[in-house]
Amino acid sequence: MLDRLPERRALGLYSLWPLPPDVLSRDAARTRPAAPPPAAIDRLDEVLGWLCWLEPEERRLVWLRAEGRPWKAITAELCVCRTTAWQRWTLALLKIAGRLNALLRQPEQSSNKLLNKEAGSVLERR
Repeated sequence: MLDRLPERRALGLYSLWPLPPDVLSRDAARTRPAAPPPAAIDRLDEVLGWLCWLEPEERRLVWLRAEGRPWKAITAELCVCRTTAWQRWTLALLKIAGRLNALLRQPEQSSNKLLNKEAGSVLERR
């Protein structure tokens, strides 16, 4: 979604001259989708806050996967096997899900102890 936001440009600078055909063909290859609606940007801001609950390594792995990077590229970048990368990614998502569930159940009492207890029970069941 971040790639759908408009590019930053200098305000007030533009040309009324028509573009030459070679520039038009280059710009046509770089066309971007429409900008996301404000509600989608608000949801993105909330979700990006969830990444603060993760360790830096987990955050990087989740972000790489959210960008749509294939597992092969992720494993080469992180120097781990595919199974290890997938397990770490799953645990990071479980950590986020556990924290969100804890917030839904007890909005006034959220702690990492509850999160770690829930994550441990999930791992023991496997």
